[in-house]
Amino acid sequence: MINITLPDGSQRLFEQPVSVAEVAASIGAGLAKAALAGKVDGKLVDTSFRIDHDASLEIVTEKHPDALDVLRHSTAHLLAQAVQRLFPGAQVTIGPVIDNGFYYDFAYERPFTPDDLPKIEEEMLKIVKEALPVTRSVKSRDDAVAFFKNMGENFKAEIIESIPATEDLSLYAQGDFIDLCRGPHVPATDKLRAFKLMKVAGAYWRGDSNNQMLSRIYGTAWLNDKDLKAYLLQLEEAEKRDHRKIGKALDLFHQQEEAPGMVFWHPKGWALWQVVEQYMRKVYLQSGYQEVRCPQILDVSLWKKSGHWDNYAENMFFTESEKRTYAIKPMNCPGHVQVYNHGLHSYRDLPIRYGEFGSCHRNEPSGALHGIMRVRSFTQDDGHIFCTPEQIESEVTAFHRQAMAVYTQFGFSDISLKIALRPEKRLGTDETWDKAEGALRAALAACGVEWQELPGEGAFYGPKIEYHMRDSIGRGWQVGTMQVDFMMPERLGAEYVDEHSARQHPVMLHRAIVGSMERFLGILIENHAGALPSWLAPVQAVVLNITDAQGDYVAGVQKTLANQGFRVASDLRNEKIGYKIREHTLQKVPYLLVVGDREKELGLVAVRTRSGEDLGTMSVEAFAEKLRNESTPAA
Repeated sequence: MINITLPDGSQRLFEQPVSVAEVAASIGAGLAKAALAGKVDGKLVDTSFRIDHDASLEIVTEKHPDALDVLRHSTAHLLAQAVQRLFPGAQVTIGPVIDNGFYYDFAYERPFTPDDLPKIEEEMLKIVKEALPVTRSVKSRDDAVAFFKNMGENFKAEIIESIPATEDLSLYAQGDFIDLCRGPHVPATDKLRAFKLMKVAGAYWRGDSNNQMLSRIYGTAWLNDKDLKAYLLQLEEAEKRDHRKIGKALDLFHQQEEAPGMVFWHPKGWALWQVVEQYMRKVYLQSGYQEVRCPQILDVSLWKKSGHWDNYAENMFFTESEKRTYAIKPMNCPGHVQVYNHGLHSYRDLPIRYGEFGSCHRNEPSGALHGIMRVRSFTQDDGHIFCTPEQIESEVTAFHRQAMAVYTQFGFSDISLKIALRPEKRLGTDETWDKAEGALRAALAACGVEWQELPGEGAFYGPKIEYHMRDSIGRGWQVGTMQVDFMMPERLGAEYVDEHSARQHPVMLHRAIVGSMERFLGILIENHAGALPSWLAPVQAVVLNITDAQGDYVAGVQKTLANQGFRVASDLRNEKIGYKIREHTLQKVPYLLVVGDREKELGLVAVRTRSGEDLGTMSVEAFAEKLRNESTPAA
């Protein structure tokens, strides 16, 4: 007898091996119809998979967290089949699932274009209506190579030839289409209902520019039309909010070819930067951090000691002088250790907290660069805490509460937490990593919060907590981080004297709240679609005259407000007031102060918001008090 245990703890007995589909049918016809895949002892499988031993089983339906990946994987095959039907001779290469969708690379006699997408999509819909069964078969490596070469699928054969000869390979077929794939896939093509092809791009075979250029077709797939429409609407909204377009329209910054991945900040953009930096500096100081400043370049010998040379060199920039090689710092941590080492510390001195708005450079691939969101030169609100092992939990807990308060101040309330665990390429022993990962789990548990764990995604020197926030249109962004590092202090000779007069290495906590300033400002711009709240806006108010007769009064109002620390401009141009109001509204200025003869005579300003709301007239001091109340966030 085979005993199948279901998620609710109930069990079902079968006299012989049974498929996932048959188990679902034994529970009910509705479940059998809804089944997309199965999960046997934690492993995703097709509904045709036969269970021949006692096992736990989850039936994967649309409500299951793995359903989307299965659907997207299968929709990639649907795309490949449609392309080969429409374009005989097209070879399929690889087609993985990616965030929100999938892509497939094709070799064909000509590149595919956006004009090809509608007819490919139409063919995909035809295949869905055909309800073709999706079946799995197994071949040996050598048989699979011969099979695909005979089909003319030379790229696929090349992939298989790189697989060890002892391995058996799974192939999936639907109608006249067959492809190498690990699976699982939906049981039939009619399970695929909500998808759209998005764009075409070029991609080199196996990512090597020396190889043939292929056509890559991107698509998105969802559980239903409602989710698909919501995603497409989000993309449309995101296009309107693109920080690169807004940055140009509001004259905040620009980028150019002579400095790839770097930013030229204009006066208004730098004003926004300074608001964020000064606020974060206040957070630092109120939380017991001492601000430091370290060199931009350091001899490579230090980076070898820290472990960056062996684990991060491909992402670093180097320079030479007087026969010495230097690295432009990609991180601030080794410099902070040098500050710590410049003196003898007792356990009574710990924790010691250093903060720096440190400028870093990383040699990111050109294809990964994206506006100010992904750059090569960036500044972090970086901090490092030197503490004893016993202080880790309290420091991480304090940081968590501080970070959450900052995100709330910036208008983000939907925050999720993830712990990135040990990567394959790392420093230290498993015992050390166990201790570091355990400390992060304990700290978050003490805060009473939930988190997700990400195996293999930690830094090479330690695990980290990642803070992911969701913006106003539902997109997620990774910003802050807290990392536990037992290795770097030891490698760089950091010590303290413990209560027994013995020398010990401190634990180093790497922390940042907003992370890259450039990226965070990009997130803020897109979250608010450029209409930043008044405390963040580069220009908080502009004073507008109706005629030249109010020119001197307008200049006086602007100076009075500017002297109180507000970011206020004046517009004395000889233009109609309606034109000026419209222009500054498009510039997303929070408040427009209109001045005519009456306002000048009574010492008032007529206040309008950028949304068109008329707040009436008020004294200059009353407006200053209003702005002051909106411009002093608590740290």
